[in-house]
Amino acid sequence: TVCHGPSGRAATDGYYPRIAGKPAGYLYNQLLNFREGRRRYAPMTALIDTLSDDYLREIAGYFASLDLPYAMQQPPSAPPEMLRRGEALVMHGDAARQLPACVQCHGPQLTGVAPWIPGLLGLPADYLNGQLGAWKVGIRRAQAPDCMAQVVQRMPEQDIAAVARWLAAQPIPANYKPAAALTQPLPLPCGVVGGALR
Repeated sequence: TVCHGPSGRAATDGYYPRIAGKPAGYLYNQLLNFREGRRRYAPMTALIDTLSDDYLREIAGYFASLDLPYAMQQPPSAPPEMLRRGEALVMHGDAARQLPACVQCHGPQLTGVAPWIPGLLGLPADYLNGQLGAWKVGIRRAQAPDCMAQVVQRMPEQDIAAVARWLAAQPIPANYKPAAALTQPLPLPCGVVGGALR
């Protein structure tokens, strides 16, 4: 694609995310979010505004089916204490703030869970920081109940930055695939998990 790079592998600037190999339900939900105004980016909305649900499912299924290697990326620089804080939040959460660990929803390897939950590895720190920040201020939303908005509302900006930097610094697994199923119940009710693919 023009924006998301050849075969959805991501643009070199880090602004547009990789969509190749993401879970079909996740991609379909994002297309719905753009069309229905929960996510705002005028070029994307204009592109899909008149498309049927069936065609959106077809688009999501196509990109989900792509099994392409990830490009090598330069990890971002960050102070060691920031990376330690990011790792602690990703792997263990913060019980004092009722903040679940990222691995509780995005899978133990952070590669996502089919068909609804995306992987978090292989995304640039600036993209991750921007998306988490958009949830925090209400620019990005998801189907209710919006579990990501609830999570990010509990995070100060420095923790959002720490999580984004740590995730972006992680190596990408050779066989990057979403887990087949959740291994435990989700810590919060989440509207994006469920029958969106119908």
